[in-house]
Amino acid sequence: MAAGGWTYAALAKAVEVDPKSVERWVNLGRTPRRSTALEAAEALGEDVHALWPALRQARPARAISPELVALYEQRADVPVSKFVDMMTQARERIDVLVYAAVFLHEAYPRLNDLLRERAAEGCTVRIAVGDADSENVQARGQEERFGHGIESRCRLAVMHYGSLIGTPNVEVRAHGTTLYNSLYRADDQQLVNAHVWGMNAYGAPVWHLRRSGDGGMFDTYAESFNAVWATAAPVQQEG
Repeated sequence: MAAGGWTYAALAKAVEVDPKSVERWVNLGRTPRRSTALEAAEALGEDVHALWPALRQARPARAISPELVALYEQRADVPVSKFVDMMTQARERIDVLVYAAVFLHEAYPRLNDLLRERAAEGCTVRIAVGDADSENVQARGQEERFGHGIESRCRLAVMHYGSLIGTPNVEVRAHGTTLYNSLYRADDQQLVNAHVWGMNAYGAPVWHLRRSGDGGMFDTYAESFNAVWATAAPVQQEG
């Protein structure tokens, strides 16, 4: 206040409180209500938590979700073995929602064999890749400054998964939705690659979830997959 030439009365008028309230903030260390504190901090051009550190605790602290197993700063930090191990352990369902994610086939050439093995054991496998002709896919390439590269990678993904088409318990579809997250689910485990505008997916965060009950974070993403899957069209086997 001194640096900005503020008086008790002037600040009180700016945030619509009694000047005595401002005086108590300064002389007695009182903490105003959050809404008032935010207005005062904005008027002073200061960080509200620097002025009133106690407000950091004003909102109830949320416990870390029991479904959160691990958090990775970027997908590049997740070892491919994590994806492979999850799928290997799957007994009922494998769901993959991506635009391309060709890194999986590049890093683990046996991926299709693994998916066939899981399907042969009764596991339902659903793969949703990006439709290279979709406006959303093409826009993503521009946003990432990747040009037509993303479209080429979508087509490459279709080629990778193409040999799985017609395999019992396996279905491959192409979708044209805006991809907010890439999802990799194996039964009650799921890797969520949250996308960041203008950044390639390998540089965006990933959280590893394990389902602990109905209505949690895991189910939110699982329902998102189902919604996209409903809009997607089956990929036809070439030839």
